[in-house]
Amino acid sequence: MMGTLAVVLASKKIRTFEHLYNAEVIGEIEEVDKVLKITRIKVHYTLRAPKEKWEDAKEALNTYLPLCPGAQSVIGCIEISHELSLEPMLE
Repeated sequence: MMGTLAVVLASKKIRTFEHLYNAEVIGEIEEVDKVLKITRIKVHYTLRAPKEKWEDAKEALNTYLPLCPGAQSVIGCIEISHELSLEPMLE
């Protein structure tokens, strides 16, 4: 997911170098019919970018999931949520 979002961000001329872009991922596991299953994945992205690119970054977050092979492989079985925190890029 992180890689697919990075590709979409790059298409909008937003850099995703390691010191500018990261993600924290939490998987929630529940017992379903006496079997432990991953039921939810929560992704919190952090991106440092110029403020004039923030709207483009938000748009990228709202459009990348249909392009993501990993997400598309589990959607319908595992609930996916994501959010993006934007920070000003220090130049």
